[in-house]
Amino acid sequence: MQKIKMGVIGTGMAWERLHYPAIEVLNDKYQVVAVCDKKRQKAEKAGRSLGLDNDSIYTNHIEMLKRDDLDVVDIAVPISQNYNISVDVAKAGKNIICEKPLASNIGDAIRYIELPKEYGVAVMIAENYRYNEENNKIRELIEEGRIGDIVYFIMNDISCFPCEMTKDTFYSKEWRQHPDFRGGNFLDSALHNLAALHHIFGGVDKVFAFGKEQKDDFSPYMYISANLRFKNNVIGHYSYFPNGKEGQKPLLGFRIFGQKGMIYLEERTCGIINIVYNNGRSEQIPYTPKRGYYNEFLNFYNALIGKESISVTPEIEFGDVELVFDILDSIEENRVNRVDTWSPNYQVPQSEESKIIHRYH
Repeated sequence: MQKIKMGVIGTGMAWERLHYPAIEVLNDKYQVVAVCDKKRQKAEKAGRSLGLDNDSIYTNHIEMLKRDDLDVVDIAVPISQNYNISVDVAKAGKNIICEKPLASNIGDAIRYIELPKEYGVAVMIAENYRYNEENNKIRELIEEGRIGDIVYFIMNDISCFPCEMTKDTFYSKEWRQHPDFRGGNFLDSALHNLAALHHIFGGVDKVFAFGKEQKDDFSPYMYISANLRFKNNVIGHYSYFPNGKEGQKPLLGFRIFGQKGMIYLEERTCGIINIVYNNGRSEQIPYTPKRGYYNEFLNFYNALIGKESISVTPEIEFGDVELVFDILDSIEENRVNRVDTWSPNYQVPQSEESKIIHRYH
């Protein structure tokens, strides 16, 4: 098959630092033929780095979508724009790679699921934690029964959003500091690790969560503590602290306890998964950090040529987004919430959609 010809909508940090490096490595499979950004200077910068002429650099994505040489469009825009731009791309008959989450609210997330079928396009949501090597290896280790039946897990997710706001980071963006969508940084950032937990353990049965409120716009909560029970009876604790630092090593990280031992991942960039068995034996499993972006674009290419299925479809991503909002609901309503009650094969009638949407407002 010839190279897949790609157009890009949104040439900011996500494209420049995450997507473009993966596309560069996969340059035998992808060719970027057009770029678009509302800010002309950013679009031109991306276009120049790709060797594009002025006719292939746009500030209006509708105009770019009129091209007949686009096999796929990569959408890397602020969260609140994901759904509407995806609709425009689908209506133009172009295949879609869209950054996570697929939408900023549950109503649009439900509607997003229909886009592939309604317009006959292939869609991948770029949730890189579902493609990261460490999470796939941990999933395989559990499926192999390396540590026996899983008893429980602890995942400690700590970052310092305020520390990074004034630096040249993703957190410096105005739309992240003052988000116009529910959950703020919890939807934007915690979604990754919740997707990883979904990927490793499967569907969630119930969640009960608490949150420590704050006045900072970037997140409604300084700290969130969520107890999760999965449908396979694995139980565990997920903690999210975007206002802190964990100064002592080894970090608490991600620990999975089984009847025969434990799996430990200190942090996602460390390159080693540790297994410690109850008999005293241990193993160190190496992996390549931050491989998710490469793996997701490779998966999409292989899907288009018929070699494999898309791993993260809108249906899959919907479950991750739903879990975020179920945790927020649990905090606000002080109750246990059922999760993953909506089946990917179930057609949501309008009346039920209204009920589901109502739960999140």
